[in-house]
Amino acid sequence: MVPFLLLHLAVLAVFAVGVSPVAVAAAVGAYLLRMFAITAFYHRYFSHRVFRTTRLFQFVMAFTGCTAAQRGPMWWAAQHRHHHAHSDEESDIHSPRQRGVLWSHMLWFTTRGAFNTPIKYVRDWRQFPELRVLERWNWVPTVVLAVSMYALGSWLSSAYPSLGTSATQMLVWGFVVSTVVLYHATYTINSLAHRFGRRRFETRDDSRNNFWLALLTLGEGWHNNHHHYPTAARQGFYWWEIDLSYYGLVLLSWCGLIWDLRPVPKSVLGRRRIEPTS
Repeated sequence: MVPFLLLHLAVLAVFAVGVSPVAVAAAVGAYLLRMFAITAFYHRYFSHRVFRTTRLFQFVMAFTGCTAAQRGPMWWAAQHRHHHAHSDEESDIHSPRQRGVLWSHMLWFTTRGAFNTPIKYVRDWRQFPELRVLERWNWVPTVVLAVSMYALGSWLSSAYPSLGTSATQMLVWGFVVSTVVLYHATYTINSLAHRFGRRRFETRDDSRNNFWLALLTLGEGWHNNHHHYPTAARQGFYWWEIDLSYYGLVLLSWCGLIWDLRPVPKSVLGRRRIEPTS
């Protein structure tokens, strides 16, 4: 828990290092890249296997996901698969119905019970030795990102002093601020998306669709859709439901990096409807 707490305290360093447009741009870019790695790969690929890719690109995106400092892909996927198996039941470790919003938002992973990876949920990924190594050393990509931001700021301050940035400023904004914002944006799906929004489908949990959370998390806010049919590559089932992670996956499929994106069957759209059929 010490690194997690220190990161939150380190946000206060923005008052010491100041701000510049390039530092804010770095923070936004780091947020978007890592949110995509979490939503498209940690969630949709490692947790639900909604498309296929090469072993090399699988590792590249797992490494990128680790830079988000949300532990390794196997721990993340195992916790999420357990959530789907017991969503909002008593054994769901991050259910707001059972223990409240703050617990489901962040307190659940501070417990000893949530630290270990329930291996039975990720035996499919244990066959890859490179993923096992990455899981064991999941903090290394995070450090690589932090050092890279510091090095980038150092280079920019000497090569382009007119930008008004520095090594410490880039570290604070590009790594610390973007990481903390990424943390809490991700956590909203566990907490707020089970409390606030609309329910299109009758599911056994409290999942809801929330437009604003969908924007914040690149598409994860269509949470009731997802719990209704978890094995689709897209979570915004209709064209007007913005799902930026899905658009990114389509782009990657056009580049040949991934393939076999699982669609939403038409039969699913009319099943267990609460709202009238659109």
